[in-house]
Amino acid sequence: MAKKLVIKVTAGADAPERCSQAFTVAAVAVASGVEVSLWLTGESSWFALPGRAAEFELPHAAPLSDLIDSILAAGRITLCTQCAARREITEKDVLDGVRIAGAQVFVQEALADDTQALVY
Repeated sequence: MAKKLVIKVTAGADAPERCSQAFTVAAVAVASGVEVSLWLTGESSWFALPGRAAEFELPHAAPLSDLIDSILAAGRITLCTQCAARREITEKDVLDGVRIAGAQVFVQEALADDTQALVY
């Protein structure tokens, strides 16, 4: 089993089940002691902003804001540089603990030894 998990989530409110699955897998992995790096891209970019996760609802799913808190407690959340720019999101806008980084950092993380990458 990989010691690190890099998850890229491209879906947001436009595909709620896929979005929720990505955050759920990331939170469960963190709770299991796995080193997790969750990347927000596309429509999931909005969840880097305070209050946005609280607006997300999916029956029978854990609240997205709780999942984000779990991930940030012991993992890392990154907002894609280009996705942030397209939405005019800056570092001063995002939740505490969320960083903004680009494709070079994603590739470096995804190709590291003992790492599994997933895309939702």
